[in-house]
Amino acid sequence: MPFNRRDPMKRLNVGLLAVAFVLSLFAGRLVQLQTIESGKYTEEAMRQRMAEIKLPAVRGDITDAQGHPFAMTVEARAITADPSLIEPGRRQAVVNALAPTLGLNPATLMKQISKEDTRFVYLAHGVRPDQARLITSWNLPGIRTLPEYRREYPNDSLAASVIGFVNDTGHGAAGLESSLDGVLAGREGWQRVEISLEGQHIPMGEDQKRPSVPGRGVRLTLQRDLQFKAQEAIEKQVRATKAESGSVIVMDPRSGKLLAMASAPGFDPNHYTESDRSRWGSPLVQDAYEPGSTGKVVTAAAVMEHGGVTPKTPYTVPDKIKKYDVVFHDSHPHKPERLTFAGVLAKSSNVGTIMASESISEQQLYQTLRDFGFGQKTGLPLPGETPGLLKPPDKWSGTDRYPIAFGQTVSVNAVQMASVYATIANDGVRVAPTLVAGTVGEDDAFTPSPAPKRKQVVSAKVARQISDMLEGVTTDEGTAPKAQIKRYRVAGKTGTAEIVNPRCGCYDGGGYTASFAGFAPADDPRLVVQVVLQKPKRGSHYGGDVAAPVFKDVMSFALQSEKIPPTGSRPPIIQIHARD
Repeated sequence: MPFNRRDPMKRLNVGLLAVAFVLSLFAGRLVQLQTIESGKYTEEAMRQRMAEIKLPAVRGDITDAQGHPFAMTVEARAITADPSLIEPGRRQAVVNALAPTLGLNPATLMKQISKEDTRFVYLAHGVRPDQARLITSWNLPGIRTLPEYRREYPNDSLAASVIGFVNDTGHGAAGLESSLDGVLAGREGWQRVEISLEGQHIPMGEDQKRPSVPGRGVRLTLQRDLQFKAQEAIEKQVRATKAESGSVIVMDPRSGKLLAMASAPGFDPNHYTESDRSRWGSPLVQDAYEPGSTGKVVTAAAVMEHGGVTPKTPYTVPDKIKKYDVVFHDSHPHKPERLTFAGVLAKSSNVGTIMASESISEQQLYQTLRDFGFGQKTGLPLPGETPGLLKPPDKWSGTDRYPIAFGQTVSVNAVQMASVYATIANDGVRVAPTLVAGTVGEDDAFTPSPAPKRKQVVSAKVARQISDMLEGVTTDEGTAPKAQIKRYRVAGKTGTAEIVNPRCGCYDGGGYTASFAGFAPADDPRLVVQVVLQKPKRGSHYGGDVAAPVFKDVMSFALQSEKIPPTGSRPPIIQIHARD
């Protein structure tokens, strides 16, 4: 039957069919969205609403032996952004406000707030609370703050080469902050929360959480006031002598505890990016140097323990001696002297030391050096420690044993050398150097570190004889009268070692390492102080002139601060010249 346009019923039926068809399409799509693909879209919607917030762990403090903080954690804020709430036309205004305030790169910041696939990005960490409040007061679209923590070093550069610093990612990047990061950092947590269209946290929305675990504190053996004195003294002397660098170590020989570890030049860990990267290390363990005459005490221990030499053994000592095709010299020309071995040590004669060293074998000399800690790391928890250089005898050339005997052709770090004198001071018992006293938990419970290793390196008799001989060094006839401390008996040794010139591989024009190591009171040793200055350029380069005064300054302060009285005993009579 032909279609009649004038038939209203037919037109209505056709219209209804069309509407029914369209509605069926909508219904099908709804079924698809709400049943078949509902999980997919629910997940996508949730992903768009969810944001993962880091829950930072409170980093443990690093303190001195009395609990004074070297490094501490303080409250801070993180600055975050929700890019979806920042209209394209307002992005530049946000960048102009935040970049200079937070010290951010404008181009990087623009990329962060222009992201389209996220509603949450971190813009900055460790922002001071007052600075965060200022940013919040600007009411910038999509910009929020979250509570977190930042690292602070309240003593600025004090002990910086030991403590190190935490970088802008929140990880330890130097010193103990780096090597003990696993202990100090704890475990970061997280929280996933739903964010509304306005960028607010939905209280009753989806919320998942893993709590953070705080780090443990680390208590050191260092003492803040003594550390300050040592650092002040070495910084002053580095400036005065125009030295390339310098260091001071204060040690308790009985326990192995390091009471001060100072070096110069240093840096401020609060502003580490403003300093030269070369200063970020721990030179007291990282830098190796030839000990020079301070190393002669090891040779003395070897020849007295194994070679039958005594403090009164006589030697006729010229100012130079030829071994094979090499001539070795004393520091100053002199006529042949008739000296005891105590006199050889007091006058720091290279030639006399070589003569005494011929009473023992190369293997005996090498093993004694090893027993005193040469050629092996101290085990301190500081990154990049060098073991120094000590080749075995089968790698020595025909003449190596002679400069090794007076402290050249071998190298040590400063802590190794301080440990040598601590061993002599402790009746020949070497106690491994200790820096970390223990750790402190969240409940302030202290867990001490394991006891350091102890080893009898030389007999107590030999150690005491060497100690008496070292007192002769600080007499007016010795090389270090400037190390004398009124009313106290002082034992020690100077060192003035030539530095190898890298241009020629020789000792010509390389400069000098000036050092002094000693202990007091000499007859009841309580403290060891070692001073090293690298390449002093103004005035003298001798250890007795530039290092001994620093020793006196620091040791005097340490004896007073530790309340160590003079023993009141008489010093031994040191026979310098042999009696024929």
